[in-house]
Amino acid sequence: MTPKGQDMADTFRITLAQLNPTVGDIAGNAALARDAWAAGKSAGADLVAFPEMFITGYNAQDLVMKPAFHTAAIEAVRALARDCADGPAIAMGAPWVEGAELFNAYLICKGGEIVATQLKHHLPNETVFDEKRIFDTGPMGGPYALGPIRIGSPICEDAWYPDVAETHAETGAEFLLVPNGSPYYRGKFDVRLSHAVGRVVETGLPLIYLNCVGGQDDQVFDGGTFGINPHGEIAFQMPVFEAGLAHVDLARGADGWRIVPAEVAQHPGEWEQDYYCMVLALRDYLRKTGFKKVLLGLSGGIDSALVATIAADALGPENVRCVMLPSEYTSQASLDDAKALAERLGCRYDFVPITEGRTAITNTLAPLFEGTEAGLTEENIQSRLRGLLLMALSNKFGEMLLTTGNKSEVAVGYATIYGDMAGGYNPIKDLYKTRVFEQCRWRNANHRDWMKGPGAAVIPVSIIDKPPSAELRADQKDSDSLPDYPELDALLTILVDQDGSIEDCVAAGFDRATAKKVEHLLYISEYKRFQAAPGTRLSKRAFWLDRRYPVVNGWRDPS
Repeated sequence: MTPKGQDMADTFRITLAQLNPTVGDIAGNAALARDAWAAGKSAGADLVAFPEMFITGYNAQDLVMKPAFHTAAIEAVRALARDCADGPAIAMGAPWVEGAELFNAYLICKGGEIVATQLKHHLPNETVFDEKRIFDTGPMGGPYALGPIRIGSPICEDAWYPDVAETHAETGAEFLLVPNGSPYYRGKFDVRLSHAVGRVVETGLPLIYLNCVGGQDDQVFDGGTFGINPHGEIAFQMPVFEAGLAHVDLARGADGWRIVPAEVAQHPGEWEQDYYCMVLALRDYLRKTGFKKVLLGLSGGIDSALVATIAADALGPENVRCVMLPSEYTSQASLDDAKALAERLGCRYDFVPITEGRTAITNTLAPLFEGTEAGLTEENIQSRLRGLLLMALSNKFGEMLLTTGNKSEVAVGYATIYGDMAGGYNPIKDLYKTRVFEQCRWRNANHRDWMKGPGAAVIPVSIIDKPPSAELRADQKDSDSLPDYPELDALLTILVDQDGSIEDCVAAGFDRATAKKVEHLLYISEYKRFQAAPGTRLSKRAFWLDRRYPVVNGWRDPS
């Protein structure tokens, strides 16, 4: 257990709990902590460390401000300290109250009591975070002592700036342990690593970055806990998206404390991380809300094909119901492709034609619609009838309905509210259409142990290759109403992800009138997004907390 040649006073073992808490489940999170503490005790740990706000789950938003809630959370930490008095210390992320102020804190428990507190100083107030609304700003304090070592714990955002870590170093810290609730977006790990290396270089101290894992509403915490020694060497690295414990040793030598090198898990590439993120988000959303099964409308198109595959990988094919709801406009190719996909995945496949129901609705409305031309209203009746039937199945069998709109459609409102937008969760909500195609190709070429669905090549190539269509009228194509998806997605990347202007679109080579049309569709669709199901966040500009626009908005870029 002790590094060879080291005296016990010159070693320190930390059990890092990269675990998956549930927001609001204080008792359940405390039980996870007790189990981790017991494992740490068995492994000879001196400290068992947990991520930011672990006892409440993160991101708990306004729930943390409720006095009964944060009081219960603090008492749960006190109880944990008493129950775990005989063994390693505990470092627990939790709320903390001093006077009338509420803090995001890291509570150090030893010998049955909370013996030290670290209070978060830098409160993030951008993208998905509103911590200035919730917490008070903590002072920049000094380190806490555990046995032979003095530890500073900048909390998450505190490690993105030099001042907190430098204050710890100047007041005697010999090591930095950074607890985090850091959600995933593409490229996030490199950003974290860059900040961590900066703190190590500035202070000359080793640093452990401890992150939680798991899905919470739209956010997914991807773990990836790592340690860095002075001079920027990565000492160890845990896997992404996987809950687990790591027993990490520090040893004191002539140059001070250093992390003893251990396994460096290789993180997968961008496409795999995005896919894993969507799978874990759906799996945890159901587990944490109490659902066991899902259903979705399977159209024969690429979006519903990807959602069905994600669902099978997240929950197992036996827990996924695919429903084809054809009309007279549904092509034979779509019928064949939908059935072939369900069979390849091993999911239940139901065939529910909507013709009879649509005829009844058309006849009911005929006296009111007399003298008008058939058009978008009649097309949307089909989509809303499908939504009604799918919700009926959801209610009857207790299966959560998944919606299947990609980010391109969600952006410009190419979806029917109370129709194909009906559902409890949308795994591909932050995935542009062009990425949907590539994600399907990636999944067809790859299978991993964490996928509960069958092996590779599950999505028929014919689904990937055919032109996208809503099939709500004869010979309909998405390109009848929208720019081709490569152009649309490039424009949306400028207007949404980069918060760019019409002039930025023109400078990038796009037609001004097309850019203005896309901008107009983006703004007038806000009311739909306001009522849309939550979905997995994959970027820094996902539709929900990352981008908050008014529903009523008369402004347009004048350029």
